[in-house]
Amino acid sequence: MSGLFVQKHVEALRAQGCDVRVIFSQGLGDSWRQWRALRREGWMPDVVQLNVIQKQGLLAMWLKRRYGIPYLIIEHWSGYLPENGQFMRMSAYKRRLYQRIAAQAEQVLCVSQKLQQAMQDCGIRAREWGLIDNVVDGFFFEESRGASEHSGTSRESRVKTLLHVSCFDERAKNVKGLLRAAKMLSERRQDWKLVLVGTGVDYTDVRALADTLEIPEGLLEWTGELTPLQVAEKMHEADAFVLSSRYETYGVVLAEAAAAGLPILSTPVGIAEEVADLIVPQEIAQNKPGRMAEFMETILWNTEHRTQNTDTKRFSADFIGKKLKESYDRCLHRDI
Repeated sequence: MSGLFVQKHVEALRAQGCDVRVIFSQGLGDSWRQWRALRREGWMPDVVQLNVIQKQGLLAMWLKRRYGIPYLIIEHWSGYLPENGQFMRMSAYKRRLYQRIAAQAEQVLCVSQKLQQAMQDCGIRAREWGLIDNVVDGFFFEESRGASEHSGTSRESRVKTLLHVSCFDERAKNVKGLLRAAKMLSERRQDWKLVLVGTGVDYTDVRALADTLEIPEGLLEWTGELTPLQVAEKMHEADAFVLSSRYETYGVVLAEAAAAGLPILSTPVGIAEEVADLIVPQEIAQNKPGRMAEFMETILWNTEHRTQNTDTKRFSADFIGKKLKESYDRCLHRDI
Protein backbone atom coordinates (compact mmCIF):
# COMPACT_ATOMS: atom_id res chain seq x y z
CA MET A 1 0.00 0.00 0.00
CA SER A 2 2.97 2.34 0.43
CA GLY A 3 2.90 4.99 -2.28
CA LEU A 4 -0.49 3.91 -3.60
CA PHE A 5 -1.94 7.43 -3.66
CA VAL A 6 1.11 8.68 -5.57
CA GLN A 7 0.83 5.82 -8.06
CA LYS A 8 -2.80 6.70 -8.80
CA HIS A 9 -1.87 10.36 -9.38
CA VAL A 10 0.85 9.22 -11.79
CA GLU A 11 -1.59 7.00 -13.69
CA ALA A 12 -4.07 9.87 -13.88
CA LEU A 13 -1.39 12.16 -15.33
CA ARG A 14 -0.23 9.60 -17.86
CA ALA A 15 -3.84 9.28 -19.03
CA GLN A 16 -3.65 13.03 -19.79
CA GLY A 17 -0.63 12.46 -22.05
CA CYS A 18 2.09 13.44 -19.57
CA ASP A 19 5.44 11.64 -19.70
CA VAL A 20 5.99 10.89 -16.00
CA ARG A 21 9.10 9.36 -14.42
CA VAL A 22 9.14 8.44 -10.74
CA ILE A 23 12.09 8.62 -8.36
CA PHE A 24 11.15 6.39 -5.43
CA SER A 25 14.00 6.48 -2.98
CA GLN A 26 14.98 5.42 0.51
CA GLY A 27 17.16 8.49 1.05
CA LEU A 28 18.65 11.61 -0.51
CA GLY A 29 21.66 9.75 -1.94
CA ASP A 30 19.40 7.28 -3.70
CA SER A 31 17.42 10.19 -5.17
CA TRP A 32 20.58 11.65 -6.71
CA ARG A 33 21.60 8.26 -8.17
CA GLN A 34 18.22 7.84 -9.81
CA TRP A 35 18.32 11.41 -11.13
CA ARG A 36 21.72 10.80 -12.72
CA ALA A 37 20.35 7.62 -14.33
CA LEU A 38 17.53 9.63 -15.91
CA ARG A 39 20.02 12.20 -17.22
CA ARG A 40 22.13 9.46 -18.80
CA GLU A 41 19.00 8.48 -20.72
CA GLY A 42 18.81 12.07 -21.97
CA TRP A 43 15.58 12.77 -20.10
CA MET A 44 14.82 16.18 -18.59
CA PRO A 45 11.53 17.20 -16.89
CA ASP A 46 9.54 20.36 -17.46
CA VAL A 47 8.24 20.34 -13.88
CA VAL A 48 8.95 18.37 -10.71
CA GLN A 49 6.35 17.10 -8.28
CA LEU A 50 7.57 16.43 -4.74
CA ASN A 51 5.33 14.03 -2.85
CA VAL A 52 5.48 14.89 0.86
CA ILE A 53 8.09 17.39 2.05
CA GLN A 54 11.26 15.54 3.04
CA LYS A 55 15.02 15.71 2.48
CA GLN A 56 14.51 14.63 -1.14
CA GLY A 57 13.12 18.12 -1.60
CA LEU A 58 16.75 19.29 -1.73
CA LEU A 59 16.97 17.66 -5.16
CA ALA A 60 13.86 19.58 -6.28
CA MET A 61 15.37 22.85 -5.02
CA TRP A 62 18.68 22.12 -6.77
CA LEU A 63 16.92 21.36 -10.08
CA LYS A 64 15.10 24.67 -9.81
CA ARG A 65 18.32 26.55 -9.11
CA ARG A 66 20.48 24.69 -11.66
CA TYR A 67 18.05 24.31 -14.58
CA GLY A 68 15.16 26.66 -13.76
CA ILE A 69 12.76 23.69 -13.43
CA PRO A 70 9.78 24.64 -11.23
CA TYR A 71 8.47 22.25 -8.62
CA LEU A 72 5.25 21.80 -6.74
CA ILE A 73 4.44 19.74 -3.67
CA ILE A 74 1.58 17.36 -2.96
CA GLU A 75 1.33 16.82 0.77
CA HIS A 76 -0.31 13.82 2.46
CA TRP A 77 1.63 13.54 5.72
CA SER A 78 -0.31 13.43 9.00
CA GLY A 79 2.69 14.61 11.05
CA TYR A 80 1.51 18.23 10.85
CA LEU A 81 -1.82 17.46 12.51
CA PRO A 82 -1.90 18.39 16.21
CA GLU A 83 -3.33 14.96 17.04
CA ASN A 84 -0.14 13.43 15.60
CA GLY A 85 2.40 16.15 16.38
CA GLN A 86 5.41 14.55 14.70
CA PHE A 87 6.45 17.72 12.85
CA MET A 88 6.70 19.76 16.04
CA ARG A 89 8.80 17.02 17.65
CA MET A 90 11.43 17.26 14.91
CA SER A 91 14.60 19.27 15.43
CA ALA A 92 14.47 22.99 14.75
CA TYR A 93 16.93 22.50 11.87
CA LYS A 94 14.71 19.91 10.18
CA ARG A 95 11.58 22.05 10.62
CA ARG A 96 13.38 25.00 9.00
CA LEU A 97 14.43 22.75 6.10
CA TYR A 98 10.82 21.69 5.50
CA GLN A 99 9.71 25.33 5.66
CA ARG A 100 12.37 26.35 3.15
CA ILE A 101 11.45 23.56 0.71
CA ALA A 102 7.79 24.61 0.86
CA ALA A 103 8.57 28.31 0.46
CA GLN A 104 10.49 27.73 -2.79
CA ALA A 105 7.79 25.57 -4.38
CA GLU A 106 5.53 27.16 -6.97
CA GLN A 107 2.52 25.60 -5.29
CA VAL A 108 1.71 23.38 -2.30
CA LEU A 109 -1.29 21.15 -2.89
CA CYS A 110 -2.82 19.52 0.20
CA VAL A 111 -5.26 16.62 0.20
CA SER A 112 -7.59 18.45 2.60
CA GLN A 113 -8.29 21.88 4.02
CA LYS A 114 -7.60 20.49 7.50
CA LEU A 115 -4.10 19.47 6.45
CA GLN A 116 -3.42 22.88 4.88
CA GLN A 117 -4.47 24.63 8.08
CA ALA A 118 -2.30 22.30 10.17
CA MET A 119 0.71 23.01 7.95
CA GLN A 120 0.16 26.75 8.25
CA ASP A 121 -0.14 26.39 12.03
CA CYS A 122 3.26 24.63 11.94
CA GLY A 123 4.83 27.65 10.23
CA ILE A 124 4.79 26.30 6.67
CA ARG A 125 4.39 29.10 4.14
CA ALA A 126 3.72 28.76 0.41
CA ARG A 127 3.62 31.02 -2.63
CA GLU A 128 0.30 29.42 -3.51
CA TRP A 129 -1.87 26.88 -1.69
CA GLY A 130 -4.26 24.48 -3.37
CA LEU A 131 -6.28 21.32 -2.76
CA ILE A 132 -6.13 18.02 -4.60
CA ASP A 133 -8.16 14.87 -3.99
CA ASN A 134 -6.88 11.34 -4.01
CA VAL A 135 -8.05 9.15 -6.89
CA VAL A 136 -10.90 6.68 -6.44
CA ASP A 137 -10.94 3.67 -8.77
CA GLY A 138 -13.78 3.67 -11.28
CA PHE A 139 -15.37 0.49 -9.96
CA PHE A 140 -16.35 2.24 -6.70
CA PHE A 141 -18.73 4.64 -8.36
CA GLU A 142 -22.46 4.57 -7.85
CA GLU A 143 -23.34 3.00 -11.20
CA SER A 144 -21.92 -0.30 -9.96
CA ARG A 145 -23.91 0.01 -6.75
CA GLY A 146 -27.15 0.43 -8.63
CA ALA A 147 -26.62 -2.82 -10.51
CA SER A 148 -25.99 -4.74 -7.29
CA GLU A 149 -29.14 -3.45 -5.61
CA HIS A 150 -31.33 -5.31 -8.08
CA SER A 151 -29.51 -8.64 -7.93
CA GLY A 152 -30.38 -10.67 -4.86
CA THR A 153 -32.13 -10.08 -1.58
CA SER A 154 -34.03 -6.85 -0.99
CA ARG A 155 -32.27 -4.44 1.34
CA GLU A 156 -35.40 -4.12 3.45
CA SER A 157 -35.70 -7.86 4.05
CA ARG A 158 -32.30 -8.42 5.65
CA VAL A 159 -30.21 -7.13 8.52
CA LYS A 160 -28.51 -3.78 8.03
CA THR A 161 -24.78 -3.79 7.26
CA LEU A 162 -22.43 -1.14 8.60
CA LEU A 163 -19.01 -1.16 6.94
CA HIS A 164 -15.65 -0.04 8.34
CA VAL A 165 -12.38 -0.09 6.37
CA SER A 166 -9.01 0.81 7.89
CA CYS A 167 -5.38 -0.19 8.43
CA PHE A 168 -6.01 -1.01 12.12
CA ASP A 169 -3.54 1.51 13.51
CA GLU A 170 -5.29 2.18 16.81
CA ARG A 171 -3.52 5.47 17.49
CA ALA A 172 -5.18 6.94 14.40
CA LYS A 173 -8.21 4.76 13.69
CA ASN A 174 -9.91 4.21 17.07
CA VAL A 175 -11.36 0.84 16.06
CA LYS A 176 -11.63 -0.12 19.73
CA GLY A 177 -13.97 2.79 20.31
CA LEU A 178 -16.09 1.57 17.41
CA LEU A 179 -16.23 -1.95 18.87
CA ARG A 180 -17.31 -0.67 22.28
CA ALA A 181 -20.12 1.23 20.56
CA ALA A 182 -21.07 -1.93 18.67
CA LYS A 183 -21.36 -3.74 22.00
CA MET A 184 -23.74 -1.06 23.28
CA LEU A 185 -25.82 -1.22 20.10
CA SER A 186 -26.04 -5.01 20.39
CA GLU A 187 -27.70 -4.62 23.77
CA ARG A 188 -30.53 -2.63 22.16
CA ARG A 189 -31.04 -4.52 18.90
CA GLN A 190 -29.41 -7.23 16.81
CA ASP A 191 -30.82 -6.74 13.30
CA TRP A 192 -27.49 -5.45 11.98
CA LYS A 193 -23.86 -6.44 11.51
CA LEU A 194 -20.57 -4.57 11.44
CA VAL A 195 -18.14 -5.62 8.69
CA LEU A 196 -14.52 -4.72 9.45
CA VAL A 197 -12.18 -4.75 6.45
CA GLY A 198 -8.40 -4.58 6.70
CA THR A 199 -5.47 -5.60 8.82
CA GLY A 200 -2.53 -3.84 10.42
CA VAL A 201 -0.22 -3.40 13.36
CA ASP A 202 -3.00 -3.46 15.98
CA TYR A 203 -5.28 -6.00 14.31
CA THR A 204 -4.57 -8.82 16.80
CA ASP A 205 -5.06 -6.50 19.76
CA VAL A 206 -8.35 -5.20 18.35
CA ARG A 207 -9.61 -8.76 17.78
CA ALA A 208 -8.68 -9.61 21.38
CA LEU A 209 -10.79 -6.70 22.65
CA ALA A 210 -13.72 -7.88 20.53
CA ASP A 211 -13.50 -11.29 22.20
CA THR A 212 -13.61 -9.77 25.69
CA LEU A 213 -16.63 -7.63 24.79
CA GLU A 214 -18.61 -10.78 23.94
CA ILE A 215 -20.58 -9.16 21.16
CA PRO A 216 -23.24 -11.68 20.06
CA GLU A 217 -22.18 -14.07 17.33
CA GLY A 218 -22.93 -12.94 13.81
CA LEU A 219 -22.85 -9.20 14.51
CA LEU A 220 -19.16 -8.82 13.59
CA GLU A 221 -17.55 -9.92 10.33
CA TRP A 222 -13.76 -9.74 9.93
CA THR A 223 -12.59 -9.95 6.33
CA GLY A 224 -8.86 -9.25 6.68
CA GLU A 225 -7.11 -7.37 3.89
CA LEU A 226 -9.01 -7.17 0.60
CA THR A 227 -8.16 -5.95 -2.88
CA PRO A 228 -9.61 -2.58 -3.91
CA LEU A 229 -12.16 -4.35 -6.12
CA GLN A 230 -13.25 -6.52 -3.19
CA VAL A 231 -13.56 -3.42 -0.99
CA ALA A 232 -15.78 -1.85 -3.64
CA GLU A 233 -17.97 -4.96 -3.64
CA LYS A 234 -18.33 -4.71 0.14
CA MET A 235 -19.35 -1.07 -0.22
CA HIS A 236 -21.94 -1.92 -2.84
CA GLU A 237 -23.40 -4.54 -0.47
CA ALA A 238 -23.43 -2.32 2.65
CA ASP A 239 -26.12 0.00 3.97
CA ALA A 240 -23.81 2.61 5.52
CA PHE A 241 -20.14 3.36 6.19
CA VAL A 242 -18.54 4.35 9.49
CA LEU A 243 -15.14 5.93 10.21
CA SER A 244 -14.15 6.50 13.84
CA SER A 245 -10.65 7.91 13.31
CA ARG A 246 -8.87 10.26 15.69
CA TYR A 247 -7.13 11.90 12.73
CA GLU A 248 -6.80 11.61 8.95
CA THR A 249 -5.18 13.92 6.43
CA TYR A 250 -7.71 12.82 3.81
CA GLY A 251 -9.50 9.50 4.41
CA VAL A 252 -9.63 7.88 0.98
CA VAL A 253 -12.18 5.37 2.28
CA LEU A 254 -14.54 8.32 2.76
CA ALA A 255 -14.13 9.28 -0.90
CA GLU A 256 -14.65 5.65 -1.93
CA ALA A 257 -17.80 5.35 0.19
CA ALA A 258 -19.13 8.61 -1.26
CA ALA A 259 -18.44 7.36 -4.79
CA ALA A 260 -20.30 4.13 -3.94
CA GLY A 261 -23.30 6.16 -2.79
CA LEU A 262 -23.14 5.00 0.83
CA PRO A 263 -24.53 7.03 3.74
CA ILE A 264 -21.47 8.01 5.79
CA LEU A 265 -20.98 8.42 9.53
CA SER A 266 -17.59 9.86 10.47
CA THR A 267 -15.63 11.82 13.00
CA PRO A 268 -14.63 15.31 11.69
CA VAL A 269 -11.36 14.20 10.08
CA GLY A 270 -9.86 14.70 6.61
CA ILE A 271 -12.61 15.37 4.05
CA ALA A 272 -15.40 14.03 6.30
CA GLU A 273 -17.17 17.35 6.68
CA GLU A 274 -17.36 17.61 2.88
CA VAL A 275 -18.79 14.14 2.20
CA ALA A 276 -20.31 12.63 5.37
CA ASP A 277 -24.05 12.57 6.06
CA LEU A 278 -23.57 12.55 9.81
CA ILE A 279 -20.60 13.82 11.84
CA VAL A 280 -19.94 12.36 15.29
CA PRO A 281 -17.86 14.51 17.66
CA GLN A 282 -14.47 13.09 18.63
CA GLU A 283 -15.35 13.08 22.33
CA ILE A 284 -18.29 10.79 21.66
CA ALA A 285 -16.47 8.47 19.25
CA GLN A 286 -13.58 7.98 21.66
CA ASN A 287 -15.14 8.14 25.13
CA LYS A 288 -18.91 7.67 24.97
CA PRO A 289 -19.74 4.31 23.36
CA GLY A 290 -23.42 4.57 24.26
CA ARG A 291 -23.79 7.85 22.38
CA MET A 292 -21.70 6.52 19.51
CA ALA A 293 -24.08 3.58 19.28
CA GLU A 294 -26.94 6.06 18.83
CA PHE A 295 -25.11 7.65 15.89
CA MET A 296 -24.59 4.20 14.34
CA GLU A 297 -28.27 3.41 14.75
CA THR A 298 -29.21 6.74 13.20
CA ILE A 299 -27.09 6.32 10.06
CA LEU A 300 -28.49 2.82 9.48
CA TRP A 301 -32.20 3.48 10.08
CA ASN A 302 -32.94 7.20 9.99
CA THR A 303 -33.20 8.21 6.34
CA GLU A 304 -33.42 11.90 7.29
CA HIS A 305 -29.66 11.82 7.79
CA ARG A 306 -28.95 10.43 4.33
CA THR A 307 -28.57 13.84 2.73
CA GLN A 308 -25.10 13.58 1.20
CA ASN A 309 -24.99 15.34 -2.16
CA THR A 310 -21.29 15.12 -2.99
CA ASP A 311 -20.20 15.70 -6.57
CA THR A 312 -18.19 12.49 -6.74
CA LYS A 313 -16.63 13.26 -10.13
CA ARG A 314 -13.98 15.20 -8.16
CA PHE A 315 -12.56 11.79 -7.10
CA SER A 316 -12.25 10.38 -10.63
CA ALA A 317 -8.89 9.83 -12.29
CA ASP A 318 -9.91 11.94 -15.28
CA PHE A 319 -10.94 14.95 -13.17
CA ILE A 320 -7.86 14.79 -10.93
CA GLY A 321 -5.48 14.21 -13.84
CA LYS A 322 -6.78 17.32 -15.58
CA LYS A 323 -6.56 19.33 -12.37
CA LEU A 324 -2.94 18.30 -11.81
CA LYS A 325 -2.04 19.12 -15.40
CA GLU A 326 -3.57 22.59 -14.94
CA SER A 327 -1.37 23.08 -11.86
CA TYR A 328 1.71 22.11 -13.90
CA ASP A 329 0.72 24.57 -16.64
CA ARG A 330 0.43 27.40 -14.08
CA CYS A 331 3.88 26.54 -12.72
CA LEU A 332 5.42 26.57 -16.19
CA HIS A 333 3.93 29.91 -17.13
CA ARG A 334 5.00 31.70 -13.97
CA ASP A 335 8.17 33.76 -13.81
CA ILE A 336 10.30 31.81 -11.35
